[in-house]
Formats: sequence, structure tokens, C-alpha cells
Amino acid sequence: MGTDAPQDTERLLCLVTGASGYIGGRLVPELLAAGHRVRCLARSPDKLRDHPWAADAETVRGDVTDAASVAAALRDVDVAYYLVHALGSGSGFEDTDRRAARIFAEQAHAAGVRRIVYLGGLTPMGVPEQSLSPHLRSRAEVGRIFLDGPVPATVLRAAVVIGSGSASFEMLRYLTERLPGMVTPRWVNTRTQPIGVRDVLRYLVGSATMPADVDRAFDIGGPDVLTYRDMMRRYAAATGLRRRLIVPVPVLSPRLSSYWVGLVTPVPASIARPLTESLRHEVVCHEHDIARYVPDAPGRPLPFDQALELALRRVREAQVATRWSSAAVPGAPSDPLPTDPDWAGGSLYQDERQLPVDASPQALWKVIEGIGGDNGWYSFPLAWAVRGWLDRFVGGVGLRRGRRDAERLRVGDSLDFWRVEEIEPGRLLRLRAEMRLPGLAWLEMHAETDDEGRTRYRQRALFHPRGLPGHAYWWSVSPFHAVVFGGMARNITKAAARGAGGRTRAARGEGGPRHLRPRRADR
Repeated sequence: MGTDAPQDTERLLCLVTGASGYIGGRLVPELLAAGHRVRCLARSPDKLRDHPWAADAETVRGDVTDAASVAAALRDVDVAYYLVHALGSGSGFEDTDRRAARIFAEQAHAAGVRRIVYLGGLTPMGVPEQSLSPHLRSRAEVGRIFLDGPVPATVLRAAVVIGSGSASFEMLRYLTERLPGMVTPRWVNTRTQPIGVRDVLRYLVGSATMPADVDRAFDIGGPDVLTYRDMMRRYAAATGLRRRLIVPVPVLSPRLSSYWVGLVTPVPASIARPLTESLRHEVVCHEHDIARYVPDAPGRPLPFDQALELALRRVREAQVATRWSSAAVPGAPSDPLPTDPDWAGGSLYQDERQLPVDASPQALWKVIEGIGGDNGWYSFPLAWAVRGWLDRFVGGVGLRRGRRDAERLRVGDSLDFWRVEEIEPGRLLRLRAEMRLPGLAWLEMHAETDDEGRTRYRQRALFHPRGLPGHAYWWSVSPFHAVVFGGMARNITKAAARGAGGRTRAARGEGGPRHLRPRRADR
């Protein structure tokens, strides 16, 4: 990607929080490319192990709300990047953000950190803070905590970030592609100043080497000031779609808007709401002082159309490094793995199936690793679709998150309404459910070889119920397991035997994947 950072700068030790998220996962390799050393703070370090840069960065376990783990992570650190947000975490997220920021500022001072760098939201001029959305208000407060603290801070304030996989880009993409005509909230006419993710990363990397006396906030944005309506129409033009008919109405509140966005796009209502709330006010840059310390090369920052084209190219080439769903969904389970049938967490229901496979373990693994997204789930497509619709209806993520990469998975990837919790290439894929459930659920798929050297497929669905509703849920859906899980096992083994990665017409007819034909956005 490249940040245009100079290569003769001091080699610093940089701590990156939020490395499993959209920006953090892209910042780490940029800091490494600039010659710095990187340490990542993560609640679940295993989520970072499959990133291409994992071997070049240090990872420590910890949580920004735990002072002891923050203190340990900040030891010997020169520059600390704070990229953690409690986005969509319910009514108490502002308190969580406030407490975590204070802990981080205090521990950074105690550790002798030279600078804190924070990426927050661009706030409107002249609007009282209490009138801002909770999302923007909390971002502003976190930035203020760092600026009021004893450690020099760089607070970057951005509006809409345009890049492959960003939540803002996904909202724009799906709203434009799926709705040739739409009745929209008033916020489609609110002016904003989008910025390409490449420029965000360039400013973040450059902030590491700012002079010690710089302690302030900077507005960052691209050269274009646009409404959301303008962005949708430019997206349509860039992708060869017909001009979109957009009719704004005053009756859609932020809550209703979030449900509307959640219905049409992969972004669930819990994430869409703070994003749409932030569009109520005009957010444009009122200065570009960042260029004094991180000079802009010719043509930078990127115009909207160029940032959009780069994002679309990444999508077409399946080179999306991180997605908005890279970070776990707020409220999603993170309980211990059910690696033992006698797991001590209480009742554990399971549905286990094994079948021989007339194919090599490699051919079987190709099918396993390619599951989900456009490839489907190999059984009873209507049942999967209905379950996804129900999940969206109750505020869950549904099936529309798809995959980051059409062929490869890594730990921490979102996969429709699952998340990759464990992957042993060629052998095991374990998924943890992030749909709304009265309990915890996992799905395991194994490629094995028996004692006689024959390939065997083993599949295990596990469910840990939460109270009486959890038990009732399992027994209410168990009659369908033979069709859903049994059909999945049969069709996966058939797809492997055909040796075509499951992309045959017969497999598709039984719930297997469709051809990976390009979407309109990819043409």
C-alpha cells in the first residue's frame, strides 16, 4: 500500500492497540515498512497469528481496561497508537471508552512513552458537544483525555474512510448496488469530507516522528467535500451502474436508518447506527496543519474518485487486507473453546458426522477452507437464508458479511455469521457463531486420514445452552439437523470427490457454491 514515509527516520518501538481491527491491521505492516519495531496489544493474540506480518511483530496479551496488562505492554515503548473504540457496545460504551482512555494515558506516562497517537472522529464546528451523537461525543472525549494528559498526543480526526473493507465503504457499496431507487434519510444531503485509507495510514505513520512539542488535534480529509448522495452517484458512475434515484425524507430517525442500512448492507444495525448518527451534522476539515509535519506528496491526499477506484480494485483482485468485521462483533461470545466433549462449561450438545471421501485430503481441505460467502454452505440454502434473515431481524450480523478472501481463511476472519476461531491448514477449521443465540455455538470441520490411509471428513456442531431457552432452542432445531448438517457433510464430500472445489452445477443444486461470478462492483 505504501505510506510515503521517509526511510531514514529513527527506529522506534511502537505499540498498536486494535491490531485485529480494520485500521490497526493495516497500520502494523506500514510501521514495519517505515523501519519501526511493532508490538501489538490484543485480548486474543491468536487472532493475529495468521496475518502476513505476524512473524515480524511482537504480540502481547492484554486489555485496555486492565491497567496491569497495559503497563506491561507499554514497557520501553516510544510511540503508542490507540485505535480501540467500543463501537456499538450498548448504552455503557461511553463509560468504557472513558475509563480505558484514562488508564492508557496514565500508564503511558508512567512508562515514559514519548507520544500517544489516536484516530478519532471529525466533529462539526459550532455544535455543542452534548448535541453530538454518542459515537462522536465519545471520540471527542477520548481525544480530549489524551490531549489533557502529560504525554504529548497527536489526535487525528477523520470523517468517512474510503478503503476496501471499511464499514463506510461497504455501506456505500451495497446501498448503491442494490437500490437503483431509494427513499433515504435526510443525512444523504449532509456534507462530509471523505478520506482514503491510504492517507489515513500515511498520517498515522508520520505522526510517530512528530516533534516533541507537538501536542494537538489535526483534521484529516481528502480534497473533496461531498454529500452521501454525491458519493453514491459517483460510485454508480465508477462501476457502470445507472444513475441512482435518491429521494430524501425527514421521517427516518437514526435508529430506523440503522435498521434500513442493516437490511440492505452487510453492516449490522449495531454498527450502522453510530455511523448514521454521525452523519446528522456536517463534518468538514477546518485546517490542514497536518501537512506541516507529514508533508503531502503531489496528488495527496487522494481525491474521492481515486480512493474509490483503489478500493474497488482491491475488491476485484481479492486483496482486501482487513475488513470492518475484522474486529469481533460487540457482544459476541469469547468463551473458552469446547475442545473436550467433557467441557466444564456445563451441558454441551453436539451433532457429529463422519464420512469417507473419495479424494485426497488436500482436495477435501480446499472445499472446507472455501466454505461460506459466495460459495454457500452446501446444504438447504433456504434454511441458511432464513436463519440469516432472522438474525438480521433481531439485530444480528446475518449472512451478508461474507468472506474477506474467496479461497483463504485466517484466525479472526469473519465468515457470514461465524468467525474463524481456529484453523490448522489441511486439517481443522473451527468456527464460532456470532449470530444471536441463547447460548454459544461452534462448527468444526476436519480433513483426516484413517489407519488405512483413506481420507475421512469429520464434522461436529456444538452448542452450549444458556438457561432453559438455550435447551429449548437446541431441541426445537435438532429435527432439522439431518437435513442441514447431514446434507452439508454429504455435499462437502461429493464436492471434494469431484475435484472441482465444489463449483459444479450438481453441487450448487444441492446447496453448494455458485460460480464466483463478478458482482457489478467488480466489473
